[in-house]
Amino acid sequence: MKDLTRGSIVSHILSMAPPIVAGMITIMICQLVDLYFVSGLGDAAVAGVAAAGNAGFLVNALMQMLGVGAVALIAHAVGRKDRADANMIFNQSVVLSVLSGLLTLLGGLALARPYMRAISVDAATIEAGATYLHWFMPALALQFVTQVMGAALRATGIVRPSMLVQVLAVLLNIALAPVLITGWGTGYAFGVAGAGLASSIAVFIGVLMLFAYFHRLERYVAFHPAQWRPRLREWKRILNVGLPAGGEFVMIFIFMAAIYYVLRDLGPAAQAGFGIGTRVIGLIQMPALAVALAAGPIAGQNFGAGNSERVRETFVKAALIATAVMIMLTVFVQLAPGLLLAGFSNDPETMRVALLFLKMISLNMVAQGLIFVCSSMFQGLGNTKPVLWSSATRVLTYSLPAIWLSTRPGFRIEYVWYMSNAATTLQAVQSLWLLRREFRKRLVTPEEKAEAPASPEPGAPLAREPA
Repeated sequence: MKDLTRGSIVSHILSMAPPIVAGMITIMICQLVDLYFVSGLGDAAVAGVAAAGNAGFLVNALMQMLGVGAVALIAHAVGRKDRADANMIFNQSVVLSVLSGLLTLLGGLALARPYMRAISVDAATIEAGATYLHWFMPALALQFVTQVMGAALRATGIVRPSMLVQVLAVLLNIALAPVLITGWGTGYAFGVAGAGLASSIAVFIGVLMLFAYFHRLERYVAFHPAQWRPRLREWKRILNVGLPAGGEFVMIFIFMAAIYYVLRDLGPAAQAGFGIGTRVIGLIQMPALAVALAAGPIAGQNFGAGNSERVRETFVKAALIATAVMIMLTVFVQLAPGLLLAGFSNDPETMRVALLFLKMISLNMVAQGLIFVCSSMFQGLGNTKPVLWSSATRVLTYSLPAIWLSTRPGFRIEYVWYMSNAATTLQAVQSLWLLRREFRKRLVTPEEKAEAPASPEPGAPLAREPA
């Protein structure tokens, strides 16, 4: 366990962010490798896998319910020096993760084809996406457990083990992808099914590695079978924090699905180009997201310990670092977008769409970085409802106008990206305003602390109002 209530906040962020970003980048690289090898099967296969991958946002919503709830509550317990509560939350989160994984597996297998029919009209794209999802669903189901284990470690200030496991699992996925997709060395190609199967095998091995780490090396939180009996009170605590955060990912899913819906009449090349561009831009944004994810546990531990000024300082430092990173990355994308897309498709129209997407969407990366930081701070404070409201605003201000505009004569794909940038900027402004209001409601100012009759005990509420 690492005590994040002491020492330099910038040092904590900079020490935690690199392992986090390494783990996330390897996952994104894995997805790009899948697309790279699938691209040899044609645009319909690329569009199908990319569109099917959007379903991962919906599953991530369920994962976030558990991961965010576990991070916030375990970090608060660590800040209070309450190890018993940290272990109870961890083990109850594990129980919820197993149940959620089983439901995801069954639901995904049943709904894969109806989902693809809803967002695509091309028969080959529908078939490719449904096939990929059927083989990819075990990976999504298993990731619930890895999410909870990684969340518990991050809440205690430990990030390297999760990163190493992710890297090893992704390297295995990358090694398996060409073998299973194109038949390298075996002569038997599974096609898009191989992309999903490679991921499922790699995630399964990753789960085994994390289990081994917790069994042999982890000391602060651990598996205790005696705490696996369902406790509804603890489930309620976890879900009170996690449900709104999960709702945020549902909003992202709806946002992305709306874009696919708007693009579907423009053909498979438009959807394929958007799918490639989305994954590239996601990879580029990872450093800023890692900074935000590092800030969450720091804010959580300090909130639990009653250090309100360190909570505020965490936001300021994380926002400044994320903004600086995003400015540098925006300049890079504007100067060399073609370099980032090299090799993903041989179709000129697909690459034209991806190039246009990168150049236009990269203009709102600073706003997106601030959204990342605000979201993580809300998680650290244990109140994620404002994140859901700001995400819902983004969906409403984008989806309805975009769908309406796509039915008008003279509709052009550029309009999709203009509206996306406007909606993201609005969300950033709203997130900053909501976080400022949350600080005023829940954190004690230095003046109020000086006027208080006595200092609060560690873990006592910082809020002016009940959390």
